[in-house]
Amino acid sequence: MSWDLPSLAPGATSLIYLTVNGARAGDLAQASLVSSTQFMELDAAVWLNNTVRVMARNISGATFDLAAVTLSVGVAKRRVP
Repeated sequence: MSWDLPSLAPGATSLIYLTVNGARAGDLAQASLVSSTQFMELDAAVWLNNTVRVMARNISGATFDLAAVTLSVGVAKRRVP
């Protein structure tokens, strides 16, 4: 999907919630952007059943605004030993 992040000041975050059918609490979520994002930290977690929350954080010392970028999200079932 396309994600147009707002202008982010240093340390600021932006959240997006995505529907991922079959995602359940305890599953592992991962997100990536198709862009040069060396100063952007991404975190993904299964927030609710069928919902993944992705958080982007500006870890640079400057404010910047990315153009719309492609966001990819994957969920893997946690294996029980």
